[in-house]
Amino acid sequence: MTGFGELVGLDVGQPEEEGKVKVTLHADERHLNGHGTVHGGAIATLVDVAMGAAVFSAGSEAPVTIEMKVTYLEPGQAGRLVAEACVRKHGRRVTIVEAEVKQDDELVAHAIATFAS
Repeated sequence: MTGFGELVGLDVGQPEEEGKVKVTLHADERHLNGHGTVHGGAIATLVDVAMGAAVFSAGSEAPVTIEMKVTYLEPGQAGRLVAEACVRKHGRRVTIVEAEVKQDDELVAHAIATFAS
């Protein structure tokens, strides 16, 4: 990973299958908010990168996020968070993607997005 993803500390895995990718964030103190939990922006970045990688693995040369909704279900803690993204519908112009973020098998967040494809 290069650029912003590298700065944030994301590890993009190889696609498990076309349109399905896992991305890991090893959250430490730099990722925490004033309450001591993982900042929502770090989780949003994690799912955005995971969903973009899933769209790329489905054949899009330059996926671009059109819109994204993140639902935060539990506060993330310092440690390993894993986002698993899966393309739901790949079209000629737009692609719909979903992602889940888990920490220690607990669902932390769910996201859905539309990408230009």
